[in-house]
Amino acid sequence: MTNTNQKITVSLAQIEQNTFKALVKHGAHDWIAKEVSKAVRLAEATGNLICGLYYLESYCNQLSSGRVKGNVEPEINETKPGAVLVDAKFGFAQAAFHRGLPYALNKVKKNGICLLGISRAHTCTSLGYFTRQIAENNFIGIGFANASSVVAPPNGIKPVLGTNPIAMSVPNKSGGIEFQFDQSTSAVALGKITKAKAAGEEIPFGWAVDSEGNPTTDPSKALKGSLLSTGGYKGWGFGLMVEVMAAALTGSVNSLDVKGLKERDGPPHDLGQTYILIDPSVFSGDQFWERIKRLSIAVEEQKGARLPGTAEVFKDPVNIDKSTWTKVLSLT
Repeated sequence: MTNTNQKITVSLAQIEQNTFKALVKHGAHDWIAKEVSKAVRLAEATGNLICGLYYLESYCNQLSSGRVKGNVEPEINETKPGAVLVDAKFGFAQAAFHRGLPYALNKVKKNGICLLGISRAHTCTSLGYFTRQIAENNFIGIGFANASSVVAPPNGIKPVLGTNPIAMSVPNKSGGIEFQFDQSTSAVALGKITKAKAAGEEIPFGWAVDSEGNPTTDPSKALKGSLLSTGGYKGWGFGLMVEVMAAALTGSVNSLDVKGLKERDGPPHDLGQTYILIDPSVFSGDQFWERIKRLSIAVEEQKGARLPGTAEVFKDPVNIDKSTWTKVLSLT
């Protein structure tokens, strides 16, 4: 590791190993810590910092307090021929998905489509981490996840929905990923506001309102108020869709009933995620690949344009804040 202006260079292997050690030290079983550590590694590799080491301290604190269970075995329920529901038992979403994915893959191969639900789970952080795995198995992956309430309805001031992300990963014919996106239905992810507050920075207008419904650039006021939906009422509609798919469909709690995701104490998150796995050839056969290729070419031939996820860079090693790494080491 080298030290440069309060940044240090750390390998992904070091990040994964120390994340694993910290989680095990605070009570997670080895196989569960392994699954969460892989997710943290990928988040750091792709620059998705609010879903990486940023969450490690809260993972450890909540393992210690019992808010997340690190020693539970997820329960698989094959509810219908084309559906699998995994009860995370208040454990990590990464572990529940790992256990449920093989069942879902078997069903999508047989039926052309499968619904994979995760119930009673800890926050999944990066939803695209999961849809990516579906696409890497040559299926279209679409995901929905709810979160603690921070988004008020249009013209309202009381938060009702979470940032409620949607993710989609589309495979290509050669076994890779053609494109993918992972985005909140709020104007911005909550983590960007908390990071701005920690850094003493303002946030742009259009991200949030204060407790009286006034637009604000002050992250502290935003955190006491409400985030805005992306695209106004249109984004609000997508947020509602996620609430139906992730909370209602899996029997997990509404965003309204989830305490702050990073708080040490309190009831388990009890959140839900739903994934749709689709065989690309189910209707059109090889025409699917032709249509996707046509789409890709039409975008890429325009200077400066790209499909989402196609410019993703995997860095190893990565530069992180020295204070962040010091905290990581203190947790191990």
